[in-house]
Amino acid sequence: MPRTVVSNTTPIISLLKINRLDLLHKLYSQIHIPFAVYQEIEAGKAKPYYKDLSEFDWIEILNITDRQAVKYFLDLDAGEAEAIVLATEIGSDLIILDEKLGRYYAKHAELKVTGTLGVLIKAKNKGLIQELKPLLDELTDKEVWISEKLKREVLKTVGED
Repeated sequence: MPRTVVSNTTPIISLLKINRLDLLHKLYSQIHIPFAVYQEIEAGKAKPYYKDLSEFDWIEILNITDRQAVKYFLDLDAGEAEAIVLATEIGSDLIILDEKLGRYYAKHAELKVTGTLGVLIKAKNKGLIQELKPLLDELTDKEVWISEKLKREVLKTVGED
């Protein structure tokens, strides 16, 4: 189990939308998020899936120390940029990011990367969820974009093809 895991906003929102934020806790024990990610979640207080992340004792909200490093990631949003900087500052074992450009930068920074689908695959492989397809369908129903090709690949990976 990775010891130090940082998450960006999108994976958290995606898991909140399908009421499976618990998977992060079950898989990784503790998640670290930068303050910018917390702010992005807080901006969605009116959303039906909203939860105050500060109320979860297994989610640690941290401030980054190197504000200058964020400026390197001008084409990323604040949450993504701070998540990458935080992951490098705390020596993260894993960063959870969905956006392609953010993943590129994280890999360039030699960070191990997974995304929402990687979390769900791991949860399925560990027996935390019985079927992945209903969750993928629910994600797409709740406006989380997943290509049909990727959906098929993921389902094949977990033996649900």
